[in-house]
Amino acid sequence: MLPNYKSILYATDLTPNSEYAFKHAIMMTRRSQAKIHLLHVVSEIDAGFRSYVSAIMGDGKLESFEKQHEEDARNGLKKRLETFAHEELEDHPEDLKNIAGIEVVHGHAVSEILLAADRLNADVIVMGTHGKGTKGHTFLGSVAEKVLHKSRKPVFVIPIPD
Repeated sequence: MLPNYKSILYATDLTPNSEYAFKHAIMMTRRSQAKIHLLHVVSEIDAGFRSYVSAIMGDGKLESFEKQHEEDARNGLKKRLETFAHEELEDHPEDLKNIAGIEVVHGHAVSEILLAADRLNADVIVMGTHGKGTKGHTFLGSVAEKVLHKSRKPVFVIPIPD
């Protein structure tokens, strides 16, 4: 029996070329009449840098600053994803109905992508990669490679063109 995707997770880093992987994800939704979930993960700040900034700002001030601005930042990124989807689907507004949700979460990218795939009961994960080619240090981006190796679900890794 051939797989029938009902739920697709599109993980994006919001780089300028991320629309290329999004187009592949949208094509999958069209062909299988699936719903698509858009996800962006805001990475954790390096612990050493965080300690440095906290020391400069003073006791408790970094935590207070983060609490005050985290929701605004999350809402701004979500709005950016909504605008991105509308702009990319301007010629095919009927595809907007297939967007089941847009999420911005904070944490370790690989873990959050895998958790979201499970929580959303995604049948497949679609993401782009900034592969370095044969001369580069890595073939796949580190997040894409780790998701590919750790996922129990199919992962489509779309190479982003130069």
